Formats: sequence, C-alpha cells, structure tokens
Amino acid sequence: MNRRSVLVISYYFPPMGLSGVQRILKFVKYLPEFGWNPIVLTTAPRSYYAFDKTLVTEIDLNQVKVYRTGSKPKEKTKRFPSSILFQNTMRYLMSFFLQPDTKIFWKRKAIELGERIIKENNIDVILATAPPFTDFLISMELSQKFNLPFVVDYRDVWVDNPFHFYPTYFHKLYARKLEEKVLKNASRIIVTFRGTKDILLTKYPFLKSDEVVIIPHGYDANDFKESENIKPDPTKFVVTHSGLFQDNRNPKFFLKAFAKFLETRKDGVKKEAWFVGIMRRTHIRQIKKMKLEENVKLFGYQPHTEVIRLLKSSNLLWLMYEDNVRSPGKLYEYFGAKKPILICAPEGYMKSLALESEVAIGVEPRDVDGIFRALNTFYDLWLNDSLPAPSDDFLSRFERKFLTETLSYQLALACRI
Repeated sequence: MNRRSVLVISYYFPPMGLSGVQRILKFVKYLPEFGWNPIVLTTAPRSYYAFDKTLVTEIDLNQVKVYRTGSKPKEKTKRFPSSILFQNTMRYLMSFFLQPDTKIFWKRKAIELGERIIKENNIDVILATAPPFTDFLISMELSQKFNLPFVVDYRDVWVDNPFHFYPTYFHKLYARKLEEKVLKNASRIIVTFRGTKDILLTKYPFLKSDEVVIIPHGYDANDFKESENIKPDPTKFVVTHSGLFQDNRNPKFFLKAFAKFLETRKDGVKKEAWFVGIMRRTHIRQIKKMKLEENVKLFGYQPHTEVIRLLKSSNLLWLMYEDNVRSPGKLYEYFGAKKPILICAPEGYMKSLALESEVAIGVEPRDVDGIFRALNTFYDLWLNDSLPAPSDDFLSRFERKFLTETLSYQLALACRI
C-alpha cells in the first residue's frame, strides 16, 4: 500500500496531559493502520498544568515522527489558577494584545519548523487541531506557501465561544475575519459535535453542509483492556468525577446534593465522592466548608491509565457543564468505562447523547434537588445490583480506531480537492 503523509499541527501534545491532548494523540496513534504516516509538529513545553509521560508510549516513534520547537521539554508543573475570577481577569488583559490566543508567539517558530518538515518529507496534507487557534493560522500559511491542502479540527468553537474575551468590537471583528479566511481556504472542516457545525454553517453561509464533518470525541477500547476485570468495592457506593472544572463549572451544587444524600441515607453503607484531576483551591474550600472531607476523596491529577482504573472502580460517573458550545470528552470516556452516568447539563446535544445511552439521568446543572433524587435512584439500583451499562452497539460508534478511519477518509478527500 502506498502510504501518504499528513503533517499534524498541535500545540498540545504529550508529554502534556489533560484532555486537550487525547483526541489528536489517538488520531496519530491509529492513522498508520489506515495508510497514513503522521508527522507531528508541536512544542517542547517549558511548563504546563499537568504532564503524563505514559501517553508518549502510546505511539510508535519508529512509525511517527515528532518534531518540537525549542529544546527538550522541561516538564515544570505550574499551579492552576485558584479562582475563575483571577483566570478571567488575566485572559481579559492578555486578549487586548494577543489574538487569536496567547499561543500566537509560537506561530513564527512553528512555521519555520513546518517549512523544514515539508522540505524533508513528502507531505500530502496538513491537519491542524484547535484550540489554540494559532494552529489554524500556521496550517493555512504553510498550505499557501507549499500549495498543500489543509484540514482543520475544531475541538471547541472559536469566535462564538463565550469563554473567549474580545475587549472591543474590533477585536472580535478581527477574530471573525481570521476564522472566515481559514474556513474559505480549508479543504475540509472537522468538528466534534452538531452544535459547532450549526454555528459555523449559520455564521458563514458560503460553507456547504458536507464540508463540515462531525467526528466526535471518543474512547480507546485498548485503554480499558488492562482494567477490564476491575470491580468496585462492594462495601461502598462511589460517585466519581474525572477532569478539570473549567471556566464556569463548579461542583458546589453537586456537593450540596451529596451532603443531603449522606444525611438522609444513613444505612451504615460507606458513600464516597471521588474527584480525579486538578481542583481549584476555591472548590477545595467548598468541600471543607460543607464538612465533607470524610466522604470526599481528592486524587489530584493522575496518569491516564490510573484514571481508567479509578473509573472502573466506581459505581456512578458524574459530569457537569453549563453551556452548549462544547462537547466534553470525558463523557465518551465514561461510556468506555461502561458505567451509569449522572449528567448535570442544560438541554442540548450532549445531554441527549448521554440519555440515548440508556444509562444516564439528566439534571439541570444547578438543580440540587434533582441531583439529590438522581443519587437516590442510582443508589437504589446499586443496592439491587441492577445498575445499567451501555450496549456494545452504542459504544462502537465512539471507538477511537473507528473515528480515526473516518478521519483518514476525510484526509484522502482533501488530497483530491
């Protein structure tokens, strides 16, 4: 088979951790199985919120070339902002000067390295994933210089993202012009869910529906093989949240419901809420204020293999968000863990998808009484040993290898345009 090469541009890449690296890592991991040689252009991070060296071992470096701007990663972990107010203030101040995002300073180095990569390798197509949306600008400039097709992969929306700051009308207009230029020049546009596709088609009428392709987040079945036989402790009921509480997400409504649940279900059974991932100090103070330390376990950031083990060791998985502009990747990992799900979210595609699995209860994110009722429902099911699990047919739609096959087809289409 004649193998083609794709230049993958991704600022976030292992050994960086957190959810931003999972999607592109899995694409890179499985693209060789569908006739592609992925060549990655990324950074050598001086510091980041979390690192996971185990992720690097998922790709065969004899098959996949990884080029990094700068020297070897220093892997210095920095503290996550203690409060959303502080984080938003810093974002607002930086947005005056840094558009489309704070990674714009990476652009020059990335283009220089990208030019060298293209000259040294027979590249057929460029794939850029964002955020940061600087990645899209890099791919477009390299595309134009070397007459190569490029494909963009939206993990989040860009201009209409409510968590992006535009200090003035002109800042937002500038960002819109950048996005419009990218979309007019891109050969294919990939998004993670219907919400992003609808936003792009509405905002940019020149786009055709078949040019914007939905490839959702997913789960890697191979990640769960080692933990396949792990069972929860039968003597206690465990509810687990995995990941970071980004932007406006706040666990306090769940914590209030969980405290009420503990107070009313005093039957001698141990009940615990596990939080796996970085926690803001403001959220830790909430746990202490509610006197929940005995029933809440904080695991901090963990390697992905350990996260999987903790998910499999749980009885119920919980997530929350208060917007419909993003598709949280953790939901698909929850599917892969084959556990029931409590989703606290507004009405929309992601909540509907969770309910479609037939293992979830959906509640409004701030509905403390609703969360309390859901906890009781799942607890009663657990007591009767009848907690649900998603079907294999449902899960097969979100397996990373299957999703990568879809991506490989879109890359091939881009090469023919």
